[in-house]
Amino acid sequence: MQSKHSQIFIFLLLATILAGCNRNKTIIIADNGLLKISLINSDHTFWEYTVNKTGKKFFFEAPEFEIDGKQVHARMSSIKLAQRAVRLKNGVNEYSLEGSVSQIPDMMLRATFQVSNNNPIIRFRYELSSESNHQLTKSTGRDQLNYLDVSLKGFPEVKEIKFSEFNEMVHSFCLSERNIEDNQFTDSIRLMGPLVIASNGSSSFLVGYEHGSQAPDRFLEFSLKPEHSMTLQAVKGNYYSGYSINKDQSYQTIWFEAGAVAGDEDLLAKNYRSFVLHHMSQNTESRKPYIFYNTWNFQERNRNWYKKPYLADMTLDRMMKEIEAAHKMGIEVFVIDAGWFEKTGDWTPSLKRFPDGLKSISQKLKDNGMKLGLWFNPTVAAQTSNMLKNHRDKVRTRGGNEGKPFPVWETEASYGMCLVSDYRDAFADELIRLNKELGVTYFKWDAIGQYECDDPQHGHGGVGNSAQERMESYAFEISKSMTYVVDKLVQACPEAIVDFDITEGGRAVGLGFLSSGKYFLINNGPYFFNYDIPFDRENGQWNIFFYPGPARTWICRTPLTYDKWIPTSLFLTHYLPDDPYENQSIAVGSLILGQNGIWGDLPKISKEGVEFFAKTLSLYKQVRDDMTEVSMIRDGAVGGSPEVYEKINPETGKGAIVLFSSHAGTYSYISKTKVDFRHWETRNTEVKILTSGLVRVDVKFNTAEAKIVFFGVNQ
Repeated sequence: MQSKHSQIFIFLLLATILAGCNRNKTIIIADNGLLKISLINSDHTFWEYTVNKTGKKFFFEAPEFEIDGKQVHARMSSIKLAQRAVRLKNGVNEYSLEGSVSQIPDMMLRATFQVSNNNPIIRFRYELSSESNHQLTKSTGRDQLNYLDVSLKGFPEVKEIKFSEFNEMVHSFCLSERNIEDNQFTDSIRLMGPLVIASNGSSSFLVGYEHGSQAPDRFLEFSLKPEHSMTLQAVKGNYYSGYSINKDQSYQTIWFEAGAVAGDEDLLAKNYRSFVLHHMSQNTESRKPYIFYNTWNFQERNRNWYKKPYLADMTLDRMMKEIEAAHKMGIEVFVIDAGWFEKTGDWTPSLKRFPDGLKSISQKLKDNGMKLGLWFNPTVAAQTSNMLKNHRDKVRTRGGNEGKPFPVWETEASYGMCLVSDYRDAFADELIRLNKELGVTYFKWDAIGQYECDDPQHGHGGVGNSAQERMESYAFEISKSMTYVVDKLVQACPEAIVDFDITEGGRAVGLGFLSSGKYFLINNGPYFFNYDIPFDRENGQWNIFFYPGPARTWICRTPLTYDKWIPTSLFLTHYLPDDPYENQSIAVGSLILGQNGIWGDLPKISKEGVEFFAKTLSLYKQVRDDMTEVSMIRDGAVGGSPEVYEKINPETGKGAIVLFSSHAGTYSYISKTKVDFRHWETRNTEVKILTSGLVRVDVKFNTAEAKIVFFGVNQ
């Protein structure tokens, strides 16, 4: 495999010959030993991806834009090096070339590729710029932009992979995989993706895009063609008609992904998962499997069980008690949810609830080696806030109406703000300030809807565009604005982590936000109305699965199937730690599968319960990096008896096996992976090493609980 130095050498060598590059002359841009990226720049192939092991090539056509009312196939001439090869923070090498667009000589196209040293998945994007004045147009009234065209001939097995189907049975986004038949190519069916994979058993290939929306609402789509090829094209919102390209403004596409392996779909998924974990984002802190606690569940208990306000116990004394318990249990990130602030927009601590402005909380967490996290709604500012005063023109509007201010979790009423405007920089500056002043490193973002603003003065369309087009532009750009804020924050505060609450539908879910942060996946799952059960909407508890016990964990474990393609550590979900032991074993057994969250009434947990969490989480910390590296193996259905999970790193033998059962009985399981036999197990569990290096686990259940075995641990 080639080193990073040889990759960069190839790119520097390329720089010496590009000046004389003619069309149809192949130039290698990058070669990491697994793949080659080559510039072709011919009539039908712009660049190609080659699998080095087999020589299999995949050809990508140049993007096609409508510029000044004409369709422009953006092939390049006068190609030059746009910048020297850059080594990014996550160890990925970035290469950029640019050249004039053949049909519009005063317009430049830049192609940027990101290639890691040891993974076959790459990222790429395009950018149009000009010193003259040009416009992106829509002569047909819809987006006219084809990003790529690629052939899938010779790959009979094709699948669409979706990450944004909202399954109301569990009230959560879930993974969906659908086989694509030949007749769907014949009939030119269109797919949302964001991934399409193709395989012939010996080779497998994928193409994807980094954006987000709830299926089936799509902003891009793959259009299948009878010749067994597909085009990735814009649908809506990718730009607004009349978008200017000039000396002050370029047009940059979202990121796309491509990759291939000499192997089957499972090998492709393994490599893609590793790409997401290690090479997709420069914000590497977001990829670490910390253990999180959040105050919100106790706040909900106040409201629903004790008939008190949500913020009744949002006090310094209560938080100090929770921190003490959380520290003893082994929690690493302590998140104070809604209500810590005086008012939205200015995001300063409430001195009524926290007289010293969270300083003693910050110090106590620091003394205990823990991190401070806070809740935010990035799209609101209180009526009397300085943020609103300074950005009054960035209040969200619909049809010219900004709407009435609304209360935010028992704090001052707020206006909705347009995050697809320069307000986003002001919000990012608030987060950076909180990091510098209080050491906040975890930022939970909530309540960010996709369709919120059609104002003609905010930069997502003007008075010459319809309200619908401006709204669609906002909906497309919101995902990009969110990643912009995260990246600005992390640039100033490298230890920062941002997660985006996607516990409700209608949010921008996909690969876009994962390039910068992570997701907060499930709150309490389904509501009574999801199951057609009458309830008191005004005074009653809305959630069915709000109570400790096995049922809620069935809901929370259902989306673990994401782990095939995306590590579950990027889908934070919280489990209830209440006594008795049986519930606690299920909570620990569930969260160590990657979702890593705890919430509830920590000070009420028994001494024995705290000790159980402390012991099991200390063991988990010894092997969690190994478990994060590998996708889960599941045997049995969620809620079944038994329901078994194996997450053992085959390179180290470290990891865990977890068995759940809803019924009393004895069960046996033989691992699929050889293990490091230094192990620890919960009660009524027997572990035997087999001559093959695999292990047999025999368990006895007297009631619903979880059996946990850690491998490769020191007790």
